[in-house]
Amino acid sequence: MTTLRVVVDQMIAPVPGGIGRYTEDLTRALIATAPANCEVEGIVSASSAERYAALEAVLPGLASLHKTTLPRRELAAAWQLGIAGSSGSGMIHAPGLLAPLRKHDIVNDGTQIAVTVHDVLAWTHPEALTTTTVAWTKAMLKRARKHADAVVVPSHAVADQLGEIVNLGDRVRVIGGGVGNGFRLPSNSSATEALASALALPSEYIVTVGSLEPRKGVTALITALGLPGAPDLPLIVVGPDSWGELDLPSVADEAGLTPGRVRSMIGLTDEQLAVVIARAAVLVFPSLEEGFALPIIQAFHLGTPVIHSDAPALVEAGGEAGLVVERDDAAGYPERLAAALSRMLGDQALANRLSIFGSDRARAFSWRDSAERVWQLHADL
Repeated sequence: MTTLRVVVDQMIAPVPGGIGRYTEDLTRALIATAPANCEVEGIVSASSAERYAALEAVLPGLASLHKTTLPRRELAAAWQLGIAGSSGSGMIHAPGLLAPLRKHDIVNDGTQIAVTVHDVLAWTHPEALTTTTVAWTKAMLKRARKHADAVVVPSHAVADQLGEIVNLGDRVRVIGGGVGNGFRLPSNSSATEALASALALPSEYIVTVGSLEPRKGVTALITALGLPGAPDLPLIVVGPDSWGELDLPSVADEAGLTPGRVRSMIGLTDEQLAVVIARAAVLVFPSLEEGFALPIIQAFHLGTPVIHSDAPALVEAGGEAGLVVERDDAAGYPERLAAALSRMLGDQALANRLSIFGSDRARAFSWRDSAERVWQLHADL
């Protein structure tokens, strides 16, 4: 029996975040697509029996859990130093840079290690991360350069950026993500209406995903809505209502928007998020830089028209299914966003056409396809 060992530790982190969700969706798909005589095992840091049980419950079909002797923080420090123990043997796939990277012999001992780099923010936008995270990320990429047999990235945009930072030769593989199985509308329209009512959704609104972190471009979008001639629709921000000393009500007030016009929603289930995005007149994703474009893919999946920036990863994911807004001139970005919104909301034929293009584009992103490519990657190694 061939075993693929996946580092699933991010799933039990205090804040699993995007990588935690990526880990869950990919691991589920790896289990579902395992070739004959192959199985998937998880690698996890020392934790409680309850967390182990919860992890196994959301990953049905997982062959077993390899439980390390070190808790998460200590494990990350040990792996940064190359102390891997039994966790560092076998066929290993890390959905992030947290991996037991050390010197190994892929031919004689059968050990192979693939890691994943989701973005290069530690180099391009270090202010978006803690100093500890920046230092750890840079240290682990150095270890990956020395010891990883493959480095997975979610887009060609990240591959290009990574190539400017470190020489990984031909070890980089582009394998994108998809929309999780839980991201879907309720089974019937009545249930959808009931959920929309419970969420107090407006009859017509704009939705965005992100925070007030400058890189996300949400402040520019709010500013755009306060400009003369901009569409007079409420904005739902799927994300926290504050970042540092900034908060949504203050930013909206400075933009001249009426109180309550900008609203934050956090802690949504997949089904709730699907309803919020599906019922929006348009999803705007103004981020200045991303490694992958999941909110765009989610909107495409639901047939919601999309406006997004010309950040390379977003253009790559969007193809020609979204309305692209140039982001380079920061001073004029809100004006261009406002113009794009006016164009989209004032042209139903355009919105309908992009909705159809988006639905077609969404088919290019599948967790099953991603998992099959990961299996093939390890087979090639």
